[in-house]
Amino acid sequence: MRYNGLLLSLPREIRTFLAVFVIVLSVGYVTGLLFVGQTETTTPAGIEENYLGNEDDPDAEVMKFEKGEREMLTIIHTHVLSMSFIFFLLGGILLFAQLPQRIKFFLILEPFFSILLTFGGIYFVWKGVEWMKYIVVISGILMTFCFAASAIILLYQLLLKKAK
Repeated sequence: MRYNGLLLSLPREIRTFLAVFVIVLSVGYVTGLLFVGQTETTTPAGIEENYLGNEDDPDAEVMKFEKGEREMLTIIHTHVLSMSFIFFLLGGILLFAQLPQRIKFFLILEPFFSILLTFGGIYFVWKGVEWMKYIVVISGILMTFCFAASAIILLYQLLLKKAK
């Protein structure tokens, strides 16, 4: 079955529906990134502080306490499930976009590895494997790049590009 570029041949109503979905999904994703910025977990030191606490730092601007096991499992559980669903839906639409196969499969599959590395890494940081904070930052950046690239490609093809 030929599915590369099938997105371009869908009726306008379906393309508009998918475009609106990608826009709303993107608003949700960006809101999550804004929250990450508010919690100052965009740096390796911020990740460590957010999950291990900073109660030993008398100069800390905001006091943070080490997360408990129940809280860590809840954070990881909800994020892995919700992010997997987000990238499953986005990747499912991207399968039908007109793209070279290698780029398409990278954008579709890589976020799932980044989900495991990001949230698995957060768990390992919490368990004391502090060097994992660098993996968390790198995988989080890569996951966000894949989301943004996929959303931009999809919106372009759904709203602007015409079928040949």
